[in-house]
Amino acid sequence: MTIKPVQLINMILKGVSQVVLIENSITGIFIIAGLMATSLSLGVLAIVSSCIGTLIGIAGGDSESAQSGLFGFNSVLTGLALFIYLDGPYTWLFAIIGAAIAGLLNASVMHILGQFKMPAITFPFILVTWLFVIAAYQLHILDLSNGLAPESLASWTITPTGDLHWFEGMVRGVGQIFLQDFFWTGFIILAGIFWAGWTFGLYAVASTVLAFLTAYIMGADMESLNSGIYGYNAVLTIIAVAAVFDVKTDFAPVTGLIGVILSVPVTAAVHSLLLPYGLPVLTLPFVLTTWTLLAARQVLVKI
Repeated sequence: MTIKPVQLINMILKGVSQVVLIENSITGIFIIAGLMATSLSLGVLAIVSSCIGTLIGIAGGDSESAQSGLFGFNSVLTGLALFIYLDGPYTWLFAIIGAAIAGLLNASVMHILGQFKMPAITFPFILVTWLFVIAAYQLHILDLSNGLAPESLASWTITPTGDLHWFEGMVRGVGQIFLQDFFWTGFIILAGIFWAGWTFGLYAVASTVLAFLTAYIMGADMESLNSGIYGYNAVLTIIAVAAVFDVKTDFAPVTGLIGVILSVPVTAAVHSLLLPYGLPVLTLPFVLTTWTLLAARQVLVKI
C-alpha cells in the first residue's frame, strides 16, 4: 500500500490524539501545541515518536490500525516519559529507541489481549517506561532524573491541608496525561478534546471535577491535588468506558463516572505500591480501572 505524505501526516497526528482515545488529527495538533507551550522539544518529540510508531505499523503490515493512529500513541507517551525521566547526553536517543520498542510491544499486547476482547490501551507504554527506569539502576549509560528515587512508605507524609487551587488542579489533571502539570498545556489539550466533540469535552471536565472532589473528600495530599495527579487517569477512564470501548447501553456514562471515582483510590494504592521502587505511576490506574470495568461488561452487558 502506497502512503502519500498527506496521509502519513494525518496518521501521525491521529497517533498523538489517540493518547486521549480520540481519532482526530486536529485534536493531535492541539495536543502538540499544548506540549510546545511547555517545551518545544516535547512537541517535536511527540511528532517524531508518533511517526516511529506509525511507520512500524505500516511496515509491519497493519496499515488499517496505523491509519487510525493506534500504533502512534504508546510510542508518543513512551518517548515523552523517557525524555522526562532519563538524564544525560543520550536522552533523545533512548526516547526514540523507547518509542520504537513501544510500537513493537503494542502489536504484541494487541494480539494477546485481543483474544480476550480487551484493548491494549497504554499498557505497552507503561512496560517500556518501567523497563528503562529499572534498567537504569544496573546500566551506567542510563541516568535517571532527580525526580525519580525510591522512598520508604514509613517516611512518606500526607499533607491534606493547605491552599486549594481547585480550578488549576483540574486543568492540570488533563495535562498530566502527557506528564505535564503546566496549566496552559492542560488548557490547550482540553480545548483539543472539545474540538473532537462536546461529549468528549464534557466527559473530560466532569471526570476532572469528580476525581478532584473524590480525592479531596478522601483526604488526598494537597500538592498532588493541585498538580492534577488524581485527574488524568480519571479523564482517560471515562472516555474509554463511556465513549469508546464496547458502549452499547444508556448506562455507559454512569459506568464511566463509577470508573472515575474508582480511579482515585486505585491511583493512591498504585502510588504507594510503586513508591519504594522509585517507579512512576504513569497511566496504570487508568489501565487497571478500565480493564476491570470492560471485563465486567462482558458479563454484565447492561453496564
